[in-house]
Amino acid sequence: MIFTETKIKGAYIIEIKKLGDERGFFGRSWCKNEMEDHGLNGNVVQANTSFSAFKGTLRGMHYQKHPFEETKLIRCTKGSIYDVIIDLRPDSPTFKQWFGIELTADNYKMLYVPEKFAHGFITLEPNCEVTYLVTQFYAPEAEAGIRFNDPQFGIKWPTDVTVISDKDQNHPDFNSSMLP
Repeated sequence: MIFTETKIKGAYIIEIKKLGDERGFFGRSWCKNEMEDHGLNGNVVQANTSFSAFKGTLRGMHYQKHPFEETKLIRCTKGSIYDVIIDLRPDSPTFKQWFGIELTADNYKMLYVPEKFAHGFITLEPNCEVTYLVTQFYAPEAEAGIRFNDPQFGIKWPTDVTVISDKDQNHPDFNSSMLP
């Protein structure tokens, strides 16, 4: 696995180190030991899959509050998405900064999202599937979100939103009482 830290400390782009031959390639997409060797949380307890039928489907910006904060490893396994994270750690030098990356079934990149980050994505084509490995069980009572177009963050989404749930559309703008 190849680990590249993003501009936001603690968030990583992780790529599969491909060992190829005439058949194609083999590579590791998950290794608890390699994660922990890089100081990352490797205690996965759940794997989730999301399918979106339409281009422009936006899901986010989601996070879980204390004591259910979760680390996520995101990979697009079909289609392509623009994946976005926001640093909600008040003691971080990158507090309230966002980072976005295109994850596709073809580029095999993954995004490691630390605890206390909001996360969301928009689909760049129809029929997208996304897999999440998470370090915390889903706790509905700890679920929270921030509006995807909150002007405090100025996220530059690469395509128009065509599908969004009422819940995601109506998340509030961020304020400090919302910290995870």
